[in-house]
Amino acid sequence: MTDRAFAVVRAGALTTVQDRGRPGYAHLGVPRSGALDPYAAALVNRLVGNDAGAAVLETTLTGCAVRPRCGVTVAVGGAPCPVTVDGRPVAWGAAVRVGSGAVLEVGAAVRGVRSYVAFAGGVAVGPVLGSRSTDLLSGLGPAPLADGAVLPLGAPPAGAAHYEGVPWRGVPREVVLGVRLGPRDDWFTDGALRTLTTCAYRVSAASNRVGLRTEGPPLERARAGELPSEGMVLGAVQVPPDGRPVVFLADHPTTGGYPVVAVVREADLAAAAQAAPGTRVRFVRAR
Repeated sequence: MTDRAFAVVRAGALTTVQDRGRPGYAHLGVPRSGALDPYAAALVNRLVGNDAGAAVLETTLTGCAVRPRCGVTVAVGGAPCPVTVDGRPVAWGAAVRVGSGAVLEVGAAVRGVRSYVAFAGGVAVGPVLGSRSTDLLSGLGPAPLADGAVLPLGAPPAGAAHYEGVPWRGVPREVVLGVRLGPRDDWFTDGALRTLTTCAYRVSAASNRVGLRTEGPPLERARAGELPSEGMVLGAVQVPPDGRPVVFLADHPTTGGYPVVAVVREADLAAAAQAAPGTRVRFVRAR
């Protein structure tokens, strides 16, 4: 086996191909998609010598296993997890050489939710609207990995793999999300706004790449009725009829009719992406 590709031995709960996504197409109803933890994705790419925007694998909770059909340098980062090659433990958060036909096993996350696997040369599936990202909402990009699937790899980078000294971001035990109120905060009572910014919530098991759903005190509406559908942005805190906030992540819809009480700082969304079900979440006013 000498072709530049890998076969999927174990797809895991949900493993997708992700890069920096396809921003700029919301007017066509296309979400931006892309890696939910872009810092982790960029760092594993640097570890194997790729451009920071090369396509990687994003796993969810249970990891995955793949068998390269050529020798390739890989790195696993994001949510900490055990990593083995043909059953032998290898380093997490470092460049590792995997021989042709060997099985790279990315284990279940020890903390956090999403681990990232970079291959030297990147995952070379065909781009759609300039991105190789899987978009679960619109169905654009490659399908989520399935056992037995074979995905191509790009040509190895000319430069050597390197590490620039950027530290790994830890996976927090409590996620603090800075928010700016609006644009529809006037649809909620003053008490609801205090609740949002002073009470603790927990991450719901119903969360996914579309949004982080929360469990906790509902937000009381000051106005009845529904909004006409309006544009949604990354990090929007939408409040459905049950009153419990939902934070929109990369595969979020581009329009929606439930009021948005606040918007989370984009820099805080990587932590939201790594928040496992049951993790405490607090919303605080951004300065």
